[in-house]
Amino acid sequence: MKPHLRVLIVEDSEDDTLLTLRELRRGGYILTYVRVETPVTMEAALDQQPWDFVIADYNLPTFSAPEALKLLQRRQMDLPFIIVSGTIGEDAAVAAMKAGAHDYLIKGNLTRLVPAVERELREAKDRQKRYSAEQALGESEDRFRTLCSSAPLVIFQTDAQGQHIYNNDLWHHISGQSERESLGYGWIQAIHPEDRTEVFEDWQRTVSEHRSWVHEHRLLTPQGEVTWVRVLASPMYSSQGQFLGHVGTIEDITERKQAAQKIYEQAALLDISTDAIYVRDLENKILFWNKGAERLYKWEAVEVLGQNAAELLYKSGELRQFQEIQTTLANDGKWQGELTQVQKNGMDIIVESRCTLVRDEAGFPKSILTVSTDITEKKQLEAQFLRAQRLESLGTLASGIAHDFNNILTPILAAAQLLPIKFPNVDQKTQQLLKILESSAKRGADLVKQILSFTRGMEGSRTNVQVRHLLSDVVQIARRTFPKSIETQSNIVPDLWMVVGDATQLHQVLMNLIVNARDAMPDGGSLNISAENLWIDQNYALMHVDAQAGHYILITVADNGTGIEPEIMERIFDPFFTTKDLGKGTGLGLSTVMGIIKSHGGFVTVYSEVSKGSTFKVYLPSSQVNETQAAADIALPNGNGELILVVDDEVTICEITKTTLENHNYRVLTSSNGAGALELYVQHKNDISVVLIDLMMPGIDGVTTILTLQRMNLQVKIIAISGLMLNGATAQSNSLRIQGALSKPFTAQALLSTLQSVLCRS
Repeated sequence: MKPHLRVLIVEDSEDDTLLTLRELRRGGYILTYVRVETPVTMEAALDQQPWDFVIADYNLPTFSAPEALKLLQRRQMDLPFIIVSGTIGEDAAVAAMKAGAHDYLIKGNLTRLVPAVERELREAKDRQKRYSAEQALGESEDRFRTLCSSAPLVIFQTDAQGQHIYNNDLWHHISGQSERESLGYGWIQAIHPEDRTEVFEDWQRTVSEHRSWVHEHRLLTPQGEVTWVRVLASPMYSSQGQFLGHVGTIEDITERKQAAQKIYEQAALLDISTDAIYVRDLENKILFWNKGAERLYKWEAVEVLGQNAAELLYKSGELRQFQEIQTTLANDGKWQGELTQVQKNGMDIIVESRCTLVRDEAGFPKSILTVSTDITEKKQLEAQFLRAQRLESLGTLASGIAHDFNNILTPILAAAQLLPIKFPNVDQKTQQLLKILESSAKRGADLVKQILSFTRGMEGSRTNVQVRHLLSDVVQIARRTFPKSIETQSNIVPDLWMVVGDATQLHQVLMNLIVNARDAMPDGGSLNISAENLWIDQNYALMHVDAQAGHYILITVADNGTGIEPEIMERIFDPFFTTKDLGKGTGLGLSTVMGIIKSHGGFVTVYSEVSKGSTFKVYLPSSQVNETQAAADIALPNGNGELILVVDDEVTICEITKTTLENHNYRVLTSSNGAGALELYVQHKNDISVVLIDLMMPGIDGVTTILTLQRMNLQVKIIAISGLMLNGATAQSNSLRIQGALSKPFTAQALLSTLQSVLCRS
């Protein structure tokens, strides 16, 4: 069925109009039409409704087809226009077609009218479709231009060779290039010279492989401004799959880069800090962990991020204090104080912490910043100092008591000695009572003498003393009087230096020590007494609060008895403290030893392990030295960059040993426990030359660690360190197949010489 057709007829003859309409109706069209004869009536008809077709007579008395065509063109109306005339010539018809008419017909022969109309209707529909597509394309291009001009990103397009064919205005702003300069490969010139070659080569590979591209680099404007950009480009293909080029965006990331650089610099500064600095959120999850925190707590940052700080750093018994800190932070926004925390290896440490509540821009709590300083060593030194002060106070008190007690005992003893003379004929029972009185008074006097020895060292006459003779005497006493189940061994160097002191008091020190050793071996054992000359250097002195650099003689009394429990180790030198049964000890033996040795300018150290024995070391300054080269003048052997693993649960010894070795051209790894030592050895097995390891450590002890290392590597070189070791060797150390041994504390000379000796062995 033919469509309804609205026809505008420009004609002055009604008959010709009817003929035209009849021909169209024959063609099956339903018609609506208006006939016009003048421009005015045509204008009115065009305003009245839309039309599908115009049929115009070429010549009218006051109007013509060319004029009607121009009227349509002025109104920008693209309607099919057919001229019908009986007089038009061929030249006029061609001119009309060039002017915009679509066809012309001869009156009296309208058989071509319907085909012409149908053809023009089809072409008009096609033109409308093309117009709609072109209009849509134009609108799309307008939208694209608007979007590109207002986009916060640079938008660009390239051809298949990678040359820019389009850039929006933002590119010209951030690059400093004009539109002409940026087209083709000109955009490459906007890239910073240091990045240019890399960017262009990578871009060429992207183009040749028809893939996406993401790249960050710098631009350099003609004014010298540097801009960081991030480029994203995606390939484009035709409907036939042909690669057309890339379309992409360029983002200015300068502020982000500067912020990242600032954060990096701040993090680097935080990592330089020796303090532990970490940040946790309000649920106590760790967000930041600096290098200082890694060194203090032994946890790597990757291990703790996201972990609960309370569970990681506090033992269960310390969580109450943690909760109190949280409450203070919520109320005051800050907290400062001392805390007992725990390292990865389970070791307790004491830290001084400063916690601050961090708020966001709106003032709401966001996180908690904590800065912690390790004060474990400081606290240990304070404890030693307070202990020395306590002993001094007790000594002052005991001295006063002893003075008054002497005043009481003097007349009692005198009376006990005078009564038998005054009453020589008293009965036997009375004489026995008088002897008991005298004996008890003498015992009291001896006790007073011990108290004074503890408090003042019983300052007597000081002379040059050959300690070697005192030691020989004590060894003989032990061998003659101690049970046969106790084997006494001695190792005293023949050229032992002399000391300035009181021979009687020093003899008392030695006797107290060997008697304590005897009592610690009720079922028998081995007593070892040794003495040697020793130069204490600064390295050695740092290991003990009372030590100073200089020449000493070192007396060692060691047993393999019951040992001393760790919880009472700090009290063994306190006066009147004893673990012996009632009536078997006064608790003044070791306090007397300490008092006498301190009065001689020396110091005492003790190392003990339950069920393995104890070693007491007495250091006495030497007054007379054989004419040998002073140890301070002897050149200390240096290493050749060898990597040494030092394992000791004492932080101070670990750090001093590390410093000494690094100062003499060694590289050093340290661990405070056996588990950490094994982990480090696995990581650096091929680089570690020697392992220095303490035999007595909590958790995995030194012996177990050594055996495990030897199973991992039969050729591993090990130097054992122990406070119980005599002259650098024991039966235990020999059974471990170690290459060297050091006795705590050790000098830098002993450390470096032993290490060099082990390294030189094949």
